[in-house]
Amino acid sequence: MKHDLLFRKVQSLVILLILVVIAYAAMIITQFDIIQTVTSIPKAIIWSVTNFYPNANSLAKIPDIWSKLQETLLISIAAASVASIFAFVFALFGSRVTEINRVLALISRFIANIFRNIDVSIWALVLLFSFGQSSLTGYFALFVASFGFLTRAFMETIDEVGADSVEALRATGASYIAIVFQAVLPMSVPQLISWVLFMIETNVRSATLVGILTGSGIGFIFDLYYKGMDYNSASLVVLSIVLSILITEWISNYVRRAML
Repeated sequence: MKHDLLFRKVQSLVILLILVVIAYAAMIITQFDIIQTVTSIPKAIIWSVTNFYPNANSLAKIPDIWSKLQETLLISIAAASVASIFAFVFALFGSRVTEINRVLALISRFIANIFRNIDVSIWALVLLFSFGQSSLTGYFALFVASFGFLTRAFMETIDEVGADSVEALRATGASYIAIVFQAVLPMSVPQLISWVLFMIETNVRSATLVGILTGSGIGFIFDLYYKGMDYNSASLVVLSIVLSILITEWISNYVRRAML
């Protein structure tokens, strides 16, 4: 027992030392100066306070910002909603409770893992080459990322809540469609909707970065103002993004509390 405890302490110490060495090597390779970084923080705060705030001129651009914000919110909601339909079908095929055959289940899990583990910004860059800078590219990037995450989340939900009821219906000779609509859906709908709401929240947060990369939505107008050195308007865009995220999260939490 004492030897095991000593071994774990030594193992943890070795891992910690390896991480420190890797971090130090990364700082040398990238020429990252931590002292310069810390000393520049006060200057950054002073610059933000004196330059990065909405003024009277920037308020005149509220209609343009609102239009792009609406586009961003609608794309985020549409991407998560449509992706949830495809994700549910793939989750049924991939779930251990409702899989039709082993090969189809493995393919569904493989696709879900690939799509989930690639970040939405990578998808945006990949799709940028095929579709160019447009709202459609932003939509597809959010759709693909939502599909991967929701497929995996739906599989785990179905595995957790549907096993007993599915087995009971199978024992009565019910068809696959009947099992899905009479056992899987009734048992898992609140959790599935909760995942979709979470994905909408995530998409709203990611949409700004996706918009900068794909030239669409609120990210595009932020990039436009920032590169034009119109920092007052850019700060108004940031403020509108923060407010939209907070409102989306509040609505999402309210719906969750009402359902669960």
